Amino acid sequence: MPKGFFFLILAQFASGLADNAFMILGVYFLHEQGYPPWWAPLLKFSFTLAYVLLAAIAGPLADAFPKSRLMAAMNALKLMGVILLVSGVHPLYAFALTGLAAALYAPAKYGWVCESVSPRLLVKANAWLEVSVVMSVMLGVALGGAMIHVYTLVEVPDFVPLHGFESPLSVSTQVWGAFAWVAVVYGISALFNIGVGAAQVQPCQPLTWSAMRWSAFWHHQRQLWSDPLGGMSLYVTTLCWGVGAVLQFAVLVWAQKNAGLTLQQGAYLQAVVALGVMGGAAMAAATCQIFNARRALPWGWVLAALLPCMALTQVLWLAVIMLLLAGWAGGMLLVPMNALLQHRGIKIMKSGRSIAVQGFNENLSVLIMLGAYSALLAWDVPLLPIMLLFSLPLLAAVMPWKSRNPKT
Repeated sequence: MPKGFFFLILAQFASGLADNAFMILGVYFLHEQGYPPWWAPLLKFSFTLAYVLLAAIAGPLADAFPKSRLMAAMNALKLMGVILLVSGVHPLYAFALTGLAAALYAPAKYGWVCESVSPRLLVKANAWLEVSVVMSVMLGVALGGAMIHVYTLVEVPDFVPLHGFESPLSVSTQVWGAFAWVAVVYGISALFNIGVGAAQVQPCQPLTWSAMRWSAFWHHQRQLWSDPLGGMSLYVTTLCWGVGAVLQFAVLVWAQKNAGLTLQQGAYLQAVVALGVMGGAAMAAATCQIFNARRALPWGWVLAALLPCMALTQVLWLAVIMLLLAGWAGGMLLVPMNALLQHRGIKIMKSGRSIAVQGFNENLSVLIMLGAYSALLAWDVPLLPIMLLFSLPLLAAVMPWKSRNPKT
């Protein structure tokens, strides 16, 4: 692996750890302040919105500046989002700012990998990234749940705003100390980013208005979608990201309604999914290459079958096994597809631009599916029909490509 790669892994782990702890704390914060349950997916919605709205400028920005410095600056911006939340800014606005930073961070991160890692090592590099991501998810949600437990001094009634526990800033919450730790971790991640260094292949490109126009972005969209392998992998990752975002919140609903668990305990079940993804990513690194990435597609069928089965079960240990298998299937599917998409993207256009196209499509899928999921919860639709509905996109993601055999 190139020099600086493992600094990137450390930076990604720290940033992801803070992101996921911040999300769990945000869900608790909404509960604490009296918001109804259907507001929780809107945190993820607002976090993701910038990936779509800023897609036209994210790629050119990533290609115009040293990627390590841009990543460090974006982690500093995430830190500012935490500060705004505990200062009294509406949670959706604070998470939108953090999402803006993440939207600009992603093209720089994956662009650096595309430019610095040789194609023969790209699946392994993506496995390293995926393992760091899912470890940060696993430990981040556990950390968020643990900090809620540590900093919660009294039992909070359902949907009743808390009074009497004042933060050093301007909002009443029991967990301001936990938010402070999240801010510290963002700062540590920024320091790791500085150690990443410059990419090894492509020099920075001039940042021009024409490069940031939506017409230029749509041209890149058409280029990637029209490529046989690029379009296939983009189609799969786009739909799988949306379903994965829904699963993140559906686990919390299942934990509380079917198993009688608390929010903190439900966060640990999210960590079980992340553990499975980590195992699947490690297996994908050992068994897959770019030229045979399509062999991972049947794992989408496994994941689609597990979603309604999880909603049906009332037994905790069985649900844990299903969540572990769902995560494993997700890792086996997405790591080869991501590597293939990056490989094709950098052949067609600049690395930052290809990652911005990928981020736009994947996160637009997240927005649409989270919006639909939030609406279904607001209408009191049971979890089983919801999971059946969201298993259909997974089947759609893998079925149309089973008979195709494009060449890398």
